[in-house]
Formats: sequence, C-alpha cells, structure tokens
Amino acid sequence: MSKYERVYNFSAGPSMLPLEVLENVQKDLLNYKGTGESVMEMSHRSAEFKAIIEDAEADLRKLMNIPDNYKVLFLQGGGTLQFSMIPINLLRNSKKADYIVTGQWAKKAYKEACKFGDIKCVASSEEDTYSYIPEVSREDFRADADYVYICYNNTIYGSKFPYIPDTGDIPLVADMSSCILSEEVDVSRFGVIWAGAQKNVAPAGVTIVIIRDDLIGFAPEDTPVYLDYKTHAEKDSMYNTPPCWSIYVAGEVFKYLLENGGVPAMHEKDVRKAEKLYAAIDASPIFRGTVREKDRSLMNVTFVTGDKDMDAEFIAMAKENGLINLKGHRTVGGLRASIYNAMPEEGVDALIALMKKFEESKK
Repeated sequence: MSKYERVYNFSAGPSMLPLEVLENVQKDLLNYKGTGESVMEMSHRSAEFKAIIEDAEADLRKLMNIPDNYKVLFLQGGGTLQFSMIPINLLRNSKKADYIVTGQWAKKAYKEACKFGDIKCVASSEEDTYSYIPEVSREDFRADADYVYICYNNTIYGSKFPYIPDTGDIPLVADMSSCILSEEVDVSRFGVIWAGAQKNVAPAGVTIVIIRDDLIGFAPEDTPVYLDYKTHAEKDSMYNTPPCWSIYVAGEVFKYLLENGGVPAMHEKDVRKAEKLYAAIDASPIFRGTVREKDRSLMNVTFVTGDKDMDAEFIAMAKENGLINLKGHRTVGGLRASIYNAMPEEGVDALIALMKKFEESKK
C-alpha cells in the first residue's frame, strides 16, 4: 500500500475524522474564508475567530439540545485536568462524592478526587477486568453527596452504561469522551458532561465541558485561576489563548453532523456498524468478545483470540491490508476496533472480511 493512500484507522484516539471535514480544512488551510491567513495563525481575539468559537458552541447546542441553563466551555488539559477540576469545583457542601469505577479512566478520576474530599467507590467491576457495568440504584448513593461520577463509555475495556444512573437531586457527572455525539442524551439529567475531543470530535487539544449554571462559582478561594470553571464561563472560554485549531476543526465536524442528519443519523449508522461487527465476533470460531453483551460499547469493540501470538499475527495482517491500530490497550492486550462516527461502514466491512479470511487460514 502506498503511504499516500488513506487507511482505515481503528485507533481509540486520536482517531479518524470525517474525510469531508479534512478536505474542507485542507482547502481553507492557507487562506481561511478569504482572510489571507490560516486559523493556526489567527489571533484568538480577532472577529474571525470569535465567529468560529461562537458558531461551534451554537452548533453543539443544536446537536445535543443543550438547555439554556448550561454553559459550554472549550478548555485545555484533557481528561486528566477534569479529574481535578470536577472535585475542586463541585465539592461544595459535604465534600463527599460517589464514584462508579468501570475502567481505568474512572479509577484515575476516583484516585485524583480522593485528594480533595471524602470520596467513595460505590460500585466497581474491577474484579472481573471491567467486563461489565455494575447496576446501581438511588439507594446506593450517599444522600448528602455533592455529586456522582461515571465514565459513560469505557474506551479501554469496550463497555458502556446501558442506563443513566438515578441520582435523584445529586448532580451526575459523566465523562463522555469516547461516545459524545454517537447517541442522543438528555443533558438535563446531568450536572456536568465533559469530553476530550480527540475521539469523536476533533484533533487532540480541546476538552468540551457542559456544566449547569448553578454548579459554577463554588471553587475554594485559593483555587488556581485556570482550575475554576467560573473563570472560563465568565470569559466565554477566552480567558487565555484557547486551543484555536482544535476548536475550529470541532466546529467543522459539528457543521458536518448537522448537514448529515445530526446525532440520530450518526447513531443509526453506529448501531449498524457495531451490530455487524459483534455478530461476526460472536459467530467466529477464533475471536470472542470481552464484555457482557448488554454492556457492549458502540464505539470501542474489544475482542481476543485467547492467544497473544495469534492476536499479534492478526494485527500484523490487518496493517498489511490498510487496517491499522487494532491492538488492544497496553494494559489489557487483545484487539480493539474503535469505530467512532467518522469510521465509514466500509471500514467495518473490510475488518469483518479480513477476520473471515484469517479464520479460513487457521482451519
């Protein structure tokens, strides 16, 4: 395969972007909309960039039906910074928070939060390699908890919450980094939704935070200025130089989604892709899935052969055929196909065909 050809990139992130978006970005790379400059060179205080970030927010609000009493912030620092910002800003009364630990990222968030208050792990699937989502009810949470935290889709382990936990009046915080815009969600059921953009939205660099107004403004007085959500809410994400390029590409992705049926259309395609891939895995004499069926992710499909050498052989064969980044996360091994919105159905079909070819070779 020529190095100039496009491959099917199954990376968990940074990941594929819609080809149409990449082509539009390429077209405007040197001269954005007649300005004579690239967005990469543009002042974040310019009228042109102000329009870019305002349009991006407006389009995301349309896509997700975000209520008016929620702020949309475009921040830096990735998910790791959110692990700290959440407890710093939301531990406002009892200094208690309850976490459901369903994977490595939820566990990292839990450990970081423990630095700031009385943090309880109310449920976990760690004992079974995070192969399922624990079932919890309102009674499992402390009545005076300041918030409940979940990772809605688990990129490494290939699981996803099949339900939204009932937390009553306790704000629910959800990391949706690897599933945002893949299905419709009722934003009003969450206090905070945040997502690193590099999986389903844009290049690495920007983190989207959707936060209810009444949760802003309670950070301790000695909080570093950048770690206070109020700082960014009051300045419309422009307190300092934002990740301009990532915000610009995110905005182009939002436009693309709106022009192609929005989230419902993406979800229909995502379900179709995932169902056919899981069907191929379940019918395979060699491959098997690693997650309880009802908790399977639409975005990150994890599977194994049960033999490390055979896993590696298939990964190498896939790369030779233009299907890359199918190796599972270093902490669990095996195989992982991340099939975000931008992965065309043809890519999944190509993977399934290669799996069948591999199976034939092992008879």
